[in-house]
Amino acid sequence: MGRMFGTDGVRGVAGTELTIELAMKLGQAGAYVLTKNREHKPTIIVGCDTRISGGMLANALMAGICSVGANAIYAGVVPTPAIAYLVRKHKVDAGVVISASHNPMEFNGIKFFNGEGYKLSDQLEDEIEALIKNNMKDVPMPTGTGIGKIEYRLDIKDEYVRFIKKTVPIDLSKLKIVVDCAEGAAYDTSVKALQELGANLVPIHIHPDGTNINSNCGSTHMEELRARVVYEKADIGIAFDGDADRMLAVDELGNVVDGDQIMAIVGSHMKKQGQLKKNTIVVTVMTNLGFSLMGEREGLHIEKTKVGDRYVLENMLENGFNLGGEQSGHIIFLDDNTTGDGLLSALQLLKVMAETGEKLSELAKIMEVLPQSLVNAKVPNHKKEHYMDYADIAEAIEALEAKFNGEGRVLIRPSGTEPLVRVMIEGKDQQVIEEEAKKLAALITNTML
Repeated sequence: MGRMFGTDGVRGVAGTELTIELAMKLGQAGAYVLTKNREHKPTIIVGCDTRISGGMLANALMAGICSVGANAIYAGVVPTPAIAYLVRKHKVDAGVVISASHNPMEFNGIKFFNGEGYKLSDQLEDEIEALIKNNMKDVPMPTGTGIGKIEYRLDIKDEYVRFIKKTVPIDLSKLKIVVDCAEGAAYDTSVKALQELGANLVPIHIHPDGTNINSNCGSTHMEELRARVVYEKADIGIAFDGDADRMLAVDELGNVVDGDQIMAIVGSHMKKQGQLKKNTIVVTVMTNLGFSLMGEREGLHIEKTKVGDRYVLENMLENGFNLGGEQSGHIIFLDDNTTGDGLLSALQLLKVMAETGEKLSELAKIMEVLPQSLVNAKVPNHKKEHYMDYADIAEAIEALEAKFNGEGRVLIRPSGTEPLVRVMIEGKDQQVIEEEAKKLAALITNTML
């Protein structure tokens, strides 16, 4: 069996892979590991996105938390970054989000935050996993007054809205904004914040029913938003994912503005204002080559990590940087929050538009996006880390890199959350790289099945 924790917590199909038994054990083990050195009765804040399985898993998880003597505060449906903020604001011991982010509704996930609002280190996750595999050996299970209790605070998300408005206090009254909330956790908080800041707002996909999260909407399906922005003659479109920790934008012409472009726009603006620490932006190896070229021209240092916002964050904390993120729209503004925050990212981008008076299409010209093709190869989950063990695959990658001869690149990586190997090829000719990516992905699937 592989590692239980992926790049963003424990994920799986709710009810079969992510069962109520596993959720309860994660509650027990997580609460114990994160609070075992406390002298007081610990408290953990729990929130979820809009998936139908959220309530089921939340109750199982909180039962586990209470069974080891910790209290739970249930915040209901809230964005992931809201839990990171609320953990710090209320000085509780940990936070948990039940969400599978951008994945289809049948999936769900459980991710932990420590008392400082940061995602857990690999070492802490391994400790939690080891306890579960050892059937909670030596973990005390209190009785009587030692058992924890659950407090229901569905109003607590409004504290996050107030925090966001105070963090980026801009007047949006001159901007018409279409916001796609992905039928997910942003459906209430983001609409409230943007409207209260004065935006002329057109909200779409704000009627979650438990089954429609991310379904042909949000940051993974932007076709409707692009068309709606043009139709409404809006200044910008904003798309969140299911748990609202990432966002992508659409300019007034209907073009997608991705995470790389957003970081380029906001980062260069922060540099001009003396707010970008060490004039550095932290990105991953998946970031477009055009971003590095932009950095050279704008006098920005670009630091690269492996894929995953947790690795971006680790680099930022270690080196004292305050802006970093991923092409997918997972952007961390470390002066303000401890994790990717879609609403905060949106407001930072809107702030640049408001302060410069420029259209988003003009601002986005700061970097040239070189053509990329990303194709997923479906493989058995237990084999996905071992694609380079197959000679045919290794030779095909080597041959492709030789063919590009420095004018493109091939990046292959296993998905942290799904049974996929992701094939990303970047180069000058879109048609060529798309054909090569499809060919390589097909080879990987056929070889590894």
